[in-house]
Amino acid sequence: MVPARLHELAQILHYLERWHYGHEQSHPKIVSVVETAFVAELKLPSPCVVILVGPGASGKSTWAAEHFGVELVVSSDRLRALVGAGEDDITASTDAFALLDVVVRQRIGRRLTTVIDTLGLDKEKRLRWLELAREAGMACVAVAFDTPAEECRRRNRERTAKRIPADALTSQLRSWTSVKKELPTEGYDDVLEPTVVRVVPDAFVESTAAQARQSDAPVGLRFGLQLSRYPGGREGLAAWIREVAERAEAAGFDAIYVMDHFRQIPQVGRAWEDFLESWTTLGYLAACTTRVRLGTLVSGITYRNVAHLGKIAATLDVLSGGRAVCGVGLAWFEAEHKAYGWPFPPVSERYALLEDALQMLPILWGPGNKPFHGKILDVPDTTCYPRPLQDHLPVLVGGSGPRTLRLAARYADAVNVFGDAAAVRKAAGHLGDRPVELTHLSTTLVGKDSRQVDELVQRLRPRNVNPAKYAASVNAGTVDDQIGRFRELSEAGVAEVMISLPDLTTLDTVADVISAFRV
Repeated sequence: MVPARLHELAQILHYLERWHYGHEQSHPKIVSVVETAFVAELKLPSPCVVILVGPGASGKSTWAAEHFGVELVVSSDRLRALVGAGEDDITASTDAFALLDVVVRQRIGRRLTTVIDTLGLDKEKRLRWLELAREAGMACVAVAFDTPAEECRRRNRERTAKRIPADALTSQLRSWTSVKKELPTEGYDDVLEPTVVRVVPDAFVESTAAQARQSDAPVGLRFGLQLSRYPGGREGLAAWIREVAERAEAAGFDAIYVMDHFRQIPQVGRAWEDFLESWTTLGYLAACTTRVRLGTLVSGITYRNVAHLGKIAATLDVLSGGRAVCGVGLAWFEAEHKAYGWPFPPVSERYALLEDALQMLPILWGPGNKPFHGKILDVPDTTCYPRPLQDHLPVLVGGSGPRTLRLAARYADAVNVFGDAAAVRKAAGHLGDRPVELTHLSTTLVGKDSRQVDELVQRLRPRNVNPAKYAASVNAGTVDDQIGRFRELSEAGVAEVMISLPDLTTLDTVADVISAFRV
């Protein structure tokens, strides 16, 4: 989990720190300056358990406060203040430690990131916390505070509160000598030295190395913006969508996609929210933009007469100057079909209809008026003029199921999938040798730095949703995090990423991500 270079840098800092403590004339900020300049940030997966281990006055509480929100840290000192007269009320220690065990168990049981800030010198307790983490399916790391004994004593002497009795500190230092040898054998995911850390969604745990690869050897990647909500009220919608489209082009997006639904889907919002019809919206966007490609993610073949859909797509291609993308899929929203009075055929019939559509659309866009007779579709005259401006209007299929992927492999130009890089590679395995582009759709929340990411998560998350769970659901990360994630997707075979932004005010920040893939 910790790169070798990081271990080397941490060791350099350790020696510098020792040197600093022994030289009164050394610059007081030498350690922090070197750390800021050279130590890379270590990313821990969310949620995780972090056990701080070390003698008193070794810096555990200070380090925890610098790297974790107060709500994540379970501190024996603070619990002593809760059940006793204050943090230095030694008589309340037994009750405080008993309460700490209860709180830790409850937090891990809810799969919440938990930083255990106590001495950590008791092996039985450490192993119990590790076992709880394993039962909850959470990563667990130990952070070893190997601060020199004399420095611990110096810090303890200078304390005005919570000063540890000298004999007690000596006992802790003696215990630490053996404990630090035991830690690597106890089964943690890693044993760390105190360094710069951040808890991130799984999607970003390995993104630092991928971001470095993109910096050292950049690859190209296309970006599409998916619009899934239309806020602002009906009077302002036209101006709003024009502004978003203009900003998307300025940010460097290659395409704009809209969902082909007739009311909002439950995964995104409520049925009565304002929701625009897709192909009409794309026609308006054609007039609002000059460069981006325009398409649906994706049009359902159950509620679109396929021949009519082909005519609509050809018209958009002509009016947009050859920028149309025709996305098609099985359709899945049964309640929407019932609301509008459309039949919702069984899945086997929808697959047959999708296969017919994939074969017929290129014929419709071609010259002449050849008939098409499929398993379900029967179109005696495929006249469609004007034909699309593009010699080959691209067809994109939405879906990650094996059957959908096999159809895409036979007939489509691109297939849109979900999931992480491993899921993308698995999907690619169904595509065979015919050249079919992989595209990828995800919700993406981008902040300039980790502080802004945290602010966005707190502002946007529903009140009853845990911040860490929300962050994972929207792939909340910094610009560098996202560059690494998209590089990993590119390495898995993705040619274009489509992103849905929970907050469109971040469009300018996304531009920094896109620029990293302009080669």
